[in-house]
Amino acid sequence: MAPERAPARKGRSDRTSALLVDARQAVLAGGGAVVDDGGKADGVIWLGGPEGLREILASHPEARWVQLPHAGIERVVEAGVITDARFAGMTWTSAKGSYAKPVAEHALALALAGLRHLPERARATSWGKPAGISLYGADVTILGGGGIAEQLLRLLAPFGTTATVVRRDPRPLAGAARVLPASELATTLPGALVVFVALALVPETVHVIGEKELSLMGRDAWLVNVARGRHVGTEALVGALREGRIGGAALDVTDPEPLPDGHPLWSFPNCLITPHSADTEEMIRPLLAERIKQNVERFAAGLPLVGTVDPAAGY
Repeated sequence: MAPERAPARKGRSDRTSALLVDARQAVLAGGGAVVDDGGKADGVIWLGGPEGLREILASHPEARWVQLPHAGIERVVEAGVITDARFAGMTWTSAKGSYAKPVAEHALALALAGLRHLPERARATSWGKPAGISLYGADVTILGGGGIAEQLLRLLAPFGTTATVVRRDPRPLAGAARVLPASELATTLPGALVVFVALALVPETVHVIGEKELSLMGRDAWLVNVARGRHVGTEALVGALREGRIGGAALDVTDPEPLPDGHPLWSFPNCLITPHSADTEEMIRPLLAERIKQNVERFAAGLPLVGTVDPAAGY
């Protein structure tokens, strides 16, 4: 088998260096070998963004597989690398599903914090009025039917929620009361106490939550986004929060990102923002290493790889 590769730029961050060490160990643990620059490689383990990836692949036409480090691959797609005709025969895998457990955990934490008014209470300097809504027995909507949704459904099960999943492929999903196609999203929003956004970013899902969708949500409903900031129309969300048309928003991702100091979203007591920390470096390092090891083993054995990407679909 073959290789591992990271951007070889002066001043590479400690984070990338640590990932590089992990990747090397994972390749070896999977029975592969790491080749030196200039050597022939069966595959490329890529740990950075799209910059430089095209050049690496062009210089290794013998490579048949690329492992990407992120669950979302929109940057590689938007850069045109994954759809480059020169790499048409390449098998692409991402980390999708690898980080699902910590991200789902964070999504649930955000939802509970919002429903229980914890952002407001964390800022309080006086006793105030008791308030809060229980998640038990509530209706929820999950946008996306991948690994995060699967894990989130497991976490929601003890609360007895009725979960509706909206995804491209409306096949049944364990733990979901209903699975509906994207065209039915609007029907799932009225009555949902929490709307979780946990889907891939492709052109069709940019601003999947906008003015219309927010207007269909209830006044007590919370929007929780652990996917990508561009899934939500920021101006529409600011308006909904300012006018009190929804209960609140809990965002691990924003548009723009990082969210600038002084942005209106920072001013709302019913808006909880975490700095894209649903899956921190400490969380993802062992998970990515395990994905690399697993796929190196499977590649060497001629077995289907885990986390394969459909270039046409963009995820």
